Amino acid sequence: MGCRFAVRSVLFSFSFFLGFLISGGQNPPAKAPVPPAAATQQSTNPAQTPQTGSSNSGQQNPVSSGTAGQSSSAGQGPAGTPISLEDAIRLASVQVSAYQQAGINERIVAEDVKQAQTAFLPKISAPLSYIYTSPLLGAPPGTPRIQSFIANNSIGEYSAFVTVAGDLDINGKLKASLRRNQALLEAARAGTLVARRTLAELTTESYYGLALATARLQSAETSLAAAEEFGKITALLFSGGEVAQVDVMRAQLQITQRRDDVEKAQSDASIAADALRVLVGYDFNRPITSEALPVQLPASGEIERFSSDTIARRPEFAQLDAERRAAEQEIRIAKAERMPSLSYSINGGFDTDSVRPPRFKEHTGYSAQISLNIPIFDFGASRSREQQARLRLQLADSQRTLEVRTFYQQFYSARTAALSAYARIDIATTGLGQAERNLNASIARYRAGEAQILEVTDAETSLAMQRLALYQAIFDYQTARARLLQAAGL
Repeated sequence: MGCRFAVRSVLFSFSFFLGFLISGGQNPPAKAPVPPAAATQQSTNPAQTPQTGSSNSGQQNPVSSGTAGQSSSAGQGPAGTPISLEDAIRLASVQVSAYQQAGINERIVAEDVKQAQTAFLPKISAPLSYIYTSPLLGAPPGTPRIQSFIANNSIGEYSAFVTVAGDLDINGKLKASLRRNQALLEAARAGTLVARRTLAELTTESYYGLALATARLQSAETSLAAAEEFGKITALLFSGGEVAQVDVMRAQLQITQRRDDVEKAQSDASIAADALRVLVGYDFNRPITSEALPVQLPASGEIERFSSDTIARRPEFAQLDAERRAAEQEIRIAKAERMPSLSYSINGGFDTDSVRPPRFKEHTGYSAQISLNIPIFDFGASRSREQQARLRLQLADSQRTLEVRTFYQQFYSARTAALSAYARIDIATTGLGQAERNLNASIARYRAGEAQILEVTDAETSLAMQRLALYQAIFDYQTARARLLQAAGL
């Protein structure tokens, strides 16, 4: 009789303990009712769920400190200080990435603009030379020494000039080249902004992926702790002769399944932490944690306020427009190759056979030259380049049409996903409350001998699944919202 009283006392304690786990460690008010949504947020907020016993007692609760922190396998830091999403994006933007490469490409194109601008200016150079020619071979004795080659001016010839040369843009080629490079620079700048937004979206998904993996790990550890406590009570009931041995075996099987869930969750949390480390530039041995999944969501009308009218703000449109202008300038450049070109050259200096006066002074002066080049026939090379430029223009127009369709598809897909995730949060919230009540009722029925252990284990599994469904819905909402912001050009 005393043994059965002790067993029932332990069973009552376990019921209280399990209720403590389900309620997230919060004692509800005695009289004031809690609204269903608020009660669910209270019971499912990872920041308010205390760490309970588990088979891996040496690990730290990844969500117990008010943040979706890591377990030890996922890189939990000594202080457990989480990194914010803003800091993660800031750190990712200074790491080697497609965004950094786009910035380098922008600087390269900026140098092309400088080169195109300097093409209008004259080039100044100072050519210096000395030419030696052998004396005339076989000359009769007494003949003055003269050079062997008639083309050369003397046996020793010294020349030094300051040359100013350039091209006059009478055919518009230089102006078209400058405008083309300016358009390409605008496209590169827009491409840099696109790359930064893409990196921010990728970092956001990785950040919330770590928060989701951590929340799943905490949920798995909580379920394991509850299964272990229930296994102990089942063993005590069996020792008191109140349940059959098969109940003990089923309780142990439930513990084994929950341990497997914890192992999987630990692996997923570690992998998610490594993915975020790569983006923010952390060493793989450096601890990293994320904040908890935000349970307090905005009003349901937030997603409906996003309009497709803002899609035109996307930097991809500026990039496409700039690339089209560059293609138009390519056509002008190809046409200019079939038009006359004008160049000039001004030289000042000396060209003498002696650097001593008076010969040096006699051969010092300046000269000017203007050259007009009239193209006649190039076997169709310039027309071929013009046709290439026209085809590039058609390609730019076709690409813009396809991109516009893709942008609208991305907007409506992200909007639908965000609305669906928001609705799933409500559904999962309701289901979580039902699963909690179902587990409490199953435990009470099992204590009274009105239900089998399968009812309790099924209720525990249902509660764990509903909790994970809520975490997944919150994650899907946050990532879909981030994609929607980018798709809407905000």
